[in-house]
Amino acid sequence: MKKVLAAFLAGTSATVAIIYLSGYEYIFKAIAINFKKGSLTPSTDDEKKFPSRHIANLNPKELSKDTIYNTHTLSENILKDLKKTRTSSLIVIRDNKLVYEKYWKNHDYYSIMNSFSMAKGILSILVGCAIDDGYLESENQLMSTLFPRYKNSRYGKFLTIRHLMTMQAGLDWQEEYHHPFAPNSKQYFIDDLAKQAFEIDLKEMPGEKYEYQSVAAQLLGLAITEATGKPVSTYLSEKIWQPLGMEFPAKWSTDEKGVEKAFCCIHGSPRDFAKIGQLILQKGNWNGQQIISKSYFEKLLTPTKINNAFCFTIWTNQEHHLKHHFFYGFLGQFIIMIPEKNMVIVKTGIYNRLDVDEKQRPLQVKFLVEELSNIF
Repeated sequence: MKKVLAAFLAGTSATVAIIYLSGYEYIFKAIAINFKKGSLTPSTDDEKKFPSRHIANLNPKELSKDTIYNTHTLSENILKDLKKTRTSSLIVIRDNKLVYEKYWKNHDYYSIMNSFSMAKGILSILVGCAIDDGYLESENQLMSTLFPRYKNSRYGKFLTIRHLMTMQAGLDWQEEYHHPFAPNSKQYFIDDLAKQAFEIDLKEMPGEKYEYQSVAAQLLGLAITEATGKPVSTYLSEKIWQPLGMEFPAKWSTDEKGVEKAFCCIHGSPRDFAKIGQLILQKGNWNGQQIISKSYFEKLLTPTKINNAFCFTIWTNQEHHLKHHFFYGFLGQFIIMIPEKNMVIVKTGIYNRLDVDEKQRPLQVKFLVEELSNIF
């Protein structure tokens, strides 16, 4: 028995040593965080797992409720789908008024939930703000003007802000969510996000190929911070959270050095995420103030030639009879905008097996567009 125990301990020690030496020590941090503070996998309720920066609001204003607010009953077809995808909230806005909202799994209108990759689209909005404010020259500005390290890179010297927003950066990164040794797993738990991001070299010429890469969004967040001289969470508060009168302050998860997880992890209320969708519907205008310049707004929602399902980190479906744009986050977080119906849909949940079309768009978005537009 003693020999078996000694062999087990020796094997365990060797395994731990190999994991550390291989650069996967973040796995132990992930295990410790998840056992102590919640589920063993990423979830919409991760806001207490990590340090964060405060996103302040100002003069909060509730969404106006339509006279038909919550008077319509959802079809069995919709309810079945929402249950299957473990939905935690559903909001529908029509003509800038709240017509429906419902919460599940102990959530309510004041609950703050993880945006996951919806944050990537919000970054692209902030790029437009930074251009308007004179912090950035344009979306075509070279990253090497902000980070000289790219000047000596074979392909990096051609990398622009636009390449990062359109997922055409050509970075040596394979997006993978399904095992703990994947770069994305490391990105979620690592202590130094900037170090990880800058260590990723380019494998090909930017602008020639679409490849969805979360590290591109992390670099974009670092670029916004470098250009503005402010944490990206502070800039988000100044340019979006305060002008839109968000109902609740939000949080942006950070690494141990205080750098925001720019690729994900803005924790906000579904109602406030809905206001971002309304801002898009209103072409960047809010109460008479142009939050995003009209010229940039048009670029923000223009599909790329390489992938016509993707704009500036905002997805789109222009082939559908009801054309729509949407922010898309891991596990099924959506802000959906349907201009023809003047409608915004926000859905949050925790489901990792969503079916997608040939362009990697979740079919649930099309389903919600069709079903809810028929009701409201």
